[in-house]
Amino acid sequence: MTRACGRLRRGAVIAVAVGTLVVPVCGGAAFGAGAPGAAPAGARQPAPSPSPSDGFRALTPEVKRQVDEAVEKVMRDANVPGVTVGMWTPGKGSHVRSFGIADKETGRPMTPDLYTRIGSETKTFTVTALLKLVDEGRIGLDDTIGEYVDGVPNGNRITLRELAGMRSGLYNYTEDPDFFEALTSDPERPFTPRELLDYAFRHPVLFQPGEKFFYCNTNLILLGLVVEQVGGRPLQDYIRENVTEPAGMDSTLLATDAAFPEPHAQGYTNQTADGKVADSTDWNPSWGWAAGAMISTLEDLRIWAPTVATGVLPDGRSLISPATQKQRLDTPPTTIPGAGYGLGIFDVQGWIGHNGSLPGYESLTIYLPSARATLVVVLNTDIGRNDTEPSTLFGDAITKIVSPQHVFDLPAQPSGR
Repeated sequence: MTRACGRLRRGAVIAVAVGTLVVPVCGGAAFGAGAPGAAPAGARQPAPSPSPSDGFRALTPEVKRQVDEAVEKVMRDANVPGVTVGMWTPGKGSHVRSFGIADKETGRPMTPDLYTRIGSETKTFTVTALLKLVDEGRIGLDDTIGEYVDGVPNGNRITLRELAGMRSGLYNYTEDPDFFEALTSDPERPFTPRELLDYAFRHPVLFQPGEKFFYCNTNLILLGLVVEQVGGRPLQDYIRENVTEPAGMDSTLLATDAAFPEPHAQGYTNQTADGKVADSTDWNPSWGWAAGAMISTLEDLRIWAPTVATGVLPDGRSLISPATQKQRLDTPPTTIPGAGYGLGIFDVQGWIGHNGSLPGYESLTIYLPSARATLVVVLNTDIGRNDTEPSTLFGDAITKIVSPQHVFDLPAQPSGR
């Protein structure tokens, strides 16, 4: 998942496993608004023009062509079956285009209207739900998790703020070998939140609360339980009623089983028991729950990018109060060069948002406040290249063109997703 709920045994911000797919990645047609395909081999590529004062270039036909060529190159280099890219910025245009295939068996093309699993982008919704409860005065960010959930190691010291900011010191359940074996041996089985916590709590704490940054899916499982307890309803219902419905995001949901709305792309992963590439489309994402089980669409993620980055709904009302949103966007440095992490959200070279990954799918939803620019990337594989997530490869290649002063370049890290 930004590594978020992504690599099962690693964790959360950059890919670690490297794999290859077995079919040409650009075999499908490209759909959506945009310039024609790549220039002839050997054609000279014009250098990007100087960046404007707001840090984002106008989406002219030439800029769109450069973006398309960069996307197609990443697809070839990383063997990505299909990807959809969307960019929007007031006064400078928009660009939405799909490339490649959604289904390797049938050759069905990737299109912009598909549902997709968004992995660790789920964290932004769970933390938003938590912050709604903070605004209502029903919880405090400096409450300890032990006040809400029993049996948490160091639970009388770890605060909700430290959980949301990835500074709890708890062990990441997705790195537990027994969990990995249980999931990959039967990827359609359901997991309960308590079962996930059991995998984490059998391990000692890694460090004392607040001592350092460590991306950890366990933190979000705990916050999901807090939201359910204080909000008085299942997490999926609380998020729908208090976050996605007010934002007008009718195609976004927290999955509680393997059901997957149509239409969607098939997903391809090598996070399997034997390391071979498999179709993970119908795997049960309950193991990600509050850390990574959500489903959305390109259009809904376009809405979410500025909403989560500003705390303001599309109609101008506040989703999160300015004071609470300010705390969310306090993004201290992490172990990732150039990246800060606040409360369930990244700041990477000025781009605010999150990436997501889980077996078969990756996504990237980010917002550049200076230009009010949104970038969304969704793709149907999580197989990395040279220890880098494919979503990061696309984010890096695209932002080098459209925002060269603000390049989204999450490098590979030893900490997992």
